[in-house]
Amino acid sequence: MASVFLYHVVGDLTVGKPELVEFEESETVESAIRAIGECTEGGITVWKKRCLMGGGGVEDCETRRQRFVGILNSMDIVAFLAREECLGDQEKAMRTPVSEVVLPNNSLLRELDPATRLIDALEMMKQGVKRLLVPKSVGWKGMSKRFSILYNGKWLKNIEASSSSSNLNSSSTRPSSSSTFQENKFCCLSREDVIRFLIMCLGALAPLPLCSISSLGAINPNYLSIDASSPAFAVTQKYPQDPSAVAVVEATSEGQLKIIGEISAYKLWKCDYVAAAWALANLSAGQFVMGSEENVTPRIIPDLSISSAFEENGFGGGGNPRPKKFSSRSIGFVGNVANTTIGAGRNMYRGRSAPLTCKVSSSLAAVMAQMLSHRATHVWVTEADNEDVLVGVVGYADILAAVTKQPPTAVAASL
Repeated sequence: MASVFLYHVVGDLTVGKPELVEFEESETVESAIRAIGECTEGGITVWKKRCLMGGGGVEDCETRRQRFVGILNSMDIVAFLAREECLGDQEKAMRTPVSEVVLPNNSLLRELDPATRLIDALEMMKQGVKRLLVPKSVGWKGMSKRFSILYNGKWLKNIEASSSSSNLNSSSTRPSSSSTFQENKFCCLSREDVIRFLIMCLGALAPLPLCSISSLGAINPNYLSIDASSPAFAVTQKYPQDPSAVAVVEATSEGQLKIIGEISAYKLWKCDYVAAAWALANLSAGQFVMGSEENVTPRIIPDLSISSAFEENGFGGGGNPRPKKFSSRSIGFVGNVANTTIGAGRNMYRGRSAPLTCKVSSSLAAVMAQMLSHRATHVWVTEADNEDVLVGVVGYADILAAVTKQPPTAVAASL
């Protein structure tokens, strides 16, 4: 086990994190779209309204946990707007409270003390926790500071600590925090925050970062997929949770699956939700990911006018009465310049809507960097000698499981 997991604590990751602003379940879908565009991992935490309490209004941990509803992401929103009744009345759909859209699951969030060991937090995330709620403190001075120096298994004294502070020894297993907490003020850590922290500590994780994802067992073969010829709306029946993504594939003559795109919360994160909802309801999965610019018969989107406030924020179709063509660009997929290629049989699927991929031989460090640079929640994995053939997916949970296991006996071949 790498020492970085044993001697760092959750408080180290909270440095500079803003205070959590709760998004209440009574807020509208329109408001949720704006909030999702500014969040991490393409999803927001949804909360029940806090009741006023006596005794200073201090809320205990259990009450706070019961108020947490779940996590709402961009795929949830698009799937909701793609329903027949929502397409028929866009304005009503946008005014719908998110309590009718979000999937309740309060096991996705855990509240932790800043002095909780990082390894314990990672174990929770490996079991499905997606957010960590950590109390805000006035000057974190717990067991460690961000990127603290470790010497012979003992923590060096914090520079900012007073001379009367107790020295920490290597036998400490449950450190206590010396921070002063601000009442009912928290920050929310995502798995992206954890990966970002770990990539700054690659040296401490050696040799794992240089091992291939295949040798580490980080590739998840149990991914969800949909045939390109199937209706795109069929993904709402699959409804993937982690990662929230469905691969759009075509079967080869050899019986293999060739990935041509994906329908996911990551790709829909900052899209035009109205256009995406229409496309999800009316097009095939293949047409959805490639758009009609390369299609022989372009589809036409009817005018999808919604409230003026929504249009001003760039999410709606606008007040233009003219119908417009649907394309992957009109949806506004998150770009993926790195995967843009030109080749027979593949160029029609490349561009802004191209899936983020790596090879089975890719190193763990390369995949982590790839995910962070694209703000992606996952990377699709292809064969080493054929970048079209899909073999699995790597998500946050897979990476966390890989970095906390013992390194393989031999480092995999370099890229």
